[in-house]
Amino acid sequence: MPEKNAPQKLPSKDFSRSLLRWYEEAARDLPWRRTSDPYAIWASEIMLQQTQVKTVIPYFLRWLAAFPNISSLAGAPLDDVLKMWEGLGYYSRARNMHKAAKEIMDKLDGRMPRTYKGLLELPGIGAYTAGAVCSIAYNQDVPLVDANVKRVFARILDMEKPVEQTAAAREIRGAAESLIPSGKAGLFNQALMELGALVCTPKNPDCAGCPVSLHCLALKEQTVDSRPVLPPKKKTQALEVSAGVCVRDGKILIQKRLPKGLMAGLWEFPGGKLNSGESPEQALVREFAEELEIDIQCGEKITVIQHAYTRFRVRLHVFWCSMKEPAQTPALHAAEEIRWVLPKELDGLAFPSADRRLIQMLMKDGVPV
Repeated sequence: MPEKNAPQKLPSKDFSRSLLRWYEEAARDLPWRRTSDPYAIWASEIMLQQTQVKTVIPYFLRWLAAFPNISSLAGAPLDDVLKMWEGLGYYSRARNMHKAAKEIMDKLDGRMPRTYKGLLELPGIGAYTAGAVCSIAYNQDVPLVDANVKRVFARILDMEKPVEQTAAAREIRGAAESLIPSGKAGLFNQALMELGALVCTPKNPDCAGCPVSLHCLALKEQTVDSRPVLPPKKKTQALEVSAGVCVRDGKILIQKRLPKGLMAGLWEFPGGKLNSGESPEQALVREFAEELEIDIQCGEKITVIQHAYTRFRVRLHVFWCSMKEPAQTPALHAAEEIRWVLPKELDGLAFPSADRRLIQMLMKDGVPV
C-alpha cells in the first residue's frame, strides 16, 4: 500500500460525502463503468492515459471484442495487437499490455495480481493504473491520481508549487488517500476524476456548479485560474520527412520499424528525415540507398501530409518511386522486416497515423501497376 503523505490543510470529511452525492447524479454512463472485471478496467485505464474519453470508447469496445480476456490478449500476435491500437498513439502502451498479459499467463496462472505491489511489477503498470485496478475492480482503499485529480487538489489545497514536483505529488496522493471513505474507494476515485473532467476543468472551471466549492482554498483566495502550477510547455520539433511508395509488379514495398524506439513494431513506407540542404527527392534516394541498399528512381510527388504528434510535427513528402534494377533485394539495416504487399493488404497492418492517411489516399486514387 502507498504511504500516507496527507498535507496539513485537508478539507473535512464532508468533502467526500458531497462529492459522492454529486457523482451519483452526474456520472457519465461509460462502458468500463459497467464492469468490475480487473482486465477490462486495466485496458480502459491504459487507453485513457493522455487520450480523451470520446476517442477511447470505440477502441475499448473493439479491444474487448477482439481480446475479451487476458488469455486471448496473451495469445494474439503482436501485429494484431498493434493493429487494434492503431490511431490511439503511444504504442508502447499496447506493447506493454501484450507483454504483461503473457507474463500473467506464464507466471501468475492467468490471474491478475490483487495487490497494489503485485500490479506494479507488471510491464506498463504504474501507480495510477495500479490504483485504478485496486480501487475500482477490488474496492481496496487505494488512491488514484491522474491529471484530473492533480488539478482538483491543486485548487482545493491552493498549491503554489508545481504539481509535477515530487513533494507536490506526495501531498496530492496523501490528500486523496486520506479522504477515501472506507469501502468506497472505487466510487470516490471515479468521482474525483469525473469532477476534474466535467467541472474543475483546465479552462473556465464551473466553480458555481462545483459540489465541493466550499472546501476550495483557491476559490477562496481567487487563484483558481493560476492553479495548478504547471512546468513550461516543451517546444514541439518540426520535422521534414520523405517517404516513397515503391511499386513493383503491382505490389508495394513496406518495412516494419525496429522493436524498440519511437513507434516500434509499426509498418511504414520507407524513407526518412531530410538532412540540411537536401531536397525531399534527394533525401528519399539517399534513405533508400542507406537503409535498404536499393537504387531508386524518384517519380511524381503524390502528396504532402502534415501530422502533429506529442513531441513533434511532421511534414511528410510522399513520392512514387521504382527500383532502377527490379531484381535488387532490399537489405535490413533499419527495419525488422520487409514485405512486398498488395494494396488491399495494407489495411490489415498497423501503420503510424500519417502513413494511414496516405493509405486512405492510395485506396481512393489507386496504385499504378
